Amino acid sequence: MASPLRIGLAGLGTVGAGVLRLLDAHAALVEARAGRPIVVTAVSARDRGRERGLDLAGLAWEDDAAALARRPDVDVVVELVGGADGPALTLARAAIAAGKPLVTANKAMLAHHGAELAAAAEAAGTALRFEAAVAGGIPVIKGLAEGAVANRVVRVSGILNGTCNYILTAMEAEGRDFAEVLAEAQRLGLAEADPGFDIDGIDTAHKLVLLAALAFGTRPAFASVETAGIRAVCLADIEQARALGHRVRLIGLAERRGEALLQEVRPVLVPATHPLAAVEGPRNAVVVEGEPVGALVFEGAGAGAGPTASAVIADLVAIARGERLPAFGVPAAALAEAPAADPAARAGRHYLRLVVADRPGVLADVAARLRDAGVSIESLLQPAASEEQPALLVIVTHRGPEGAVRRALEAIAALPVVLEPPLLMPILEGGA
Repeated sequence: MASPLRIGLAGLGTVGAGVLRLLDAHAALVEARAGRPIVVTAVSARDRGRERGLDLAGLAWEDDAAALARRPDVDVVVELVGGADGPALTLARAAIAAGKPLVTANKAMLAHHGAELAAAAEAAGTALRFEAAVAGGIPVIKGLAEGAVANRVVRVSGILNGTCNYILTAMEAEGRDFAEVLAEAQRLGLAEADPGFDIDGIDTAHKLVLLAALAFGTRPAFASVETAGIRAVCLADIEQARALGHRVRLIGLAERRGEALLQEVRPVLVPATHPLAAVEGPRNAVVVEGEPVGALVFEGAGAGAGPTASAVIADLVAIARGERLPAFGVPAAALAEAPAADPAARAGRHYLRLVVADRPGVLADVAARLRDAGVSIESLLQPAASEEQPALLVIVTHRGPEGAVRRALEAIAALPVVLEPPLLMPILEGGA
C-alpha cells in the first residue's frame, strides 16, 4: 500500500471539524480516489480546551500553527484559520518556504496576498490550492483553471455570498423587511453577530478577485473592486423588481473592457429568466461566459461544514495524485496587471429608488435633474405612501451610460425633498 499523505490542519472551527469528520467517514472512498490514504497527523487551533465533539486522540497538537510547517510528520498543510494577515499568512508562508503544499479556504488572504503566495509556491516547487475559498463545495476553481482552459472567458458573474442571498430571497418570498430577515439569519447562524463582512459585499469581493484572476490571467486586485452591499435594499425594491419581471440579487461581476478589467459587487436587478434569478436561500452560483463554450453555470451549496470540507479534500486528493498546476492557472510571473475599468462608462438600463417628501413639484424637480444629466426615463412608478411606507419614486431608465445616471443622482440627492440617499441598481441585460 502507498504511504499515507500526512496532513497538518490549522483551524478546528466549522470547516476544520468538517474535514476531520469527512476524512473519517469517507476514508476508503478518499483513499481509492487519491491512490493513497489521507490522514491528519497534527492540528492547531486557538483554544485547546474547547469541546468540539471530535476525537483528537492520537493527533499531535501545536499551539503555534506555523509549527505545523516544520513537523517531519506533515506532508501537506491545510490552513482554515481565516483572516487576510496574522497567523494564517504566517502559516501559509512557512508551509511554502518548507516546500510543503498548502491548501486553504482563505479568500481574504488570497485576495490580498495571492500573487505573492503563488509565486513563492512556484519557486519552492510546491502547490497552492484553494477550491474551498470560493463557493464552498461548487468546483468552480477547478472548472475555470482546467475545464474551461481552451476558452476565452469574457465575463464571470455570480452569487457568491449565501448570507446575502438568503436575506434577499426570504424578503422576496415572505414579504418581510431587511432588518427582520437579517435578525433571523443571525439566529439561524447564517449571519455573524457583526454581519458587515457579508452584507456590505466584502466577502463577495474577495471571492470575485480570485475568479477574475483565474478567468483573465490577472493578478488578484481587491483594491480595484467597486463594492456595494445590500443594506439599502428595502422590501419595496424587492416588490418593484418583481413587478418589472426581475429579482434582486447581490452579484459579483468581472469582465474585460478592452485592456481594462471591470470588477464590481452590487445589488442588481436580474431578469426572472436568468439562471441567477432562480438561486434561492444560502446557495451560490457562478456563470462563466466564454468563447466558444458559451455560458457555463455552476450552482450549489456555497458554505457549510460538509460542502466546504468536500472542496478541501478535493484539493488534498489532487495533491496526493501529484497534480502541480499553477495556482491561478498560469505562472505567477505571467499574471497581468490589468488597469481597472470605470464602471461609470458602462451602458445599460438602471433602477433608481428615491425616498421623497410627499408634496407637489417633487416629480418635476427629479425629472429636471435627470434631463439635465442626459438620462432618459423609461418608466416611473410611485407606490402608495403610508405611515409605515414613506413616499417613494421608482424610476427605470432607458439604456445609457451609468456615469450620466450617477451625475443625475448626485444632483437629486442634494434636493431638500429627497429624504434618504438614492439607491441605484443596474438592470442585468439578457439571459446567460
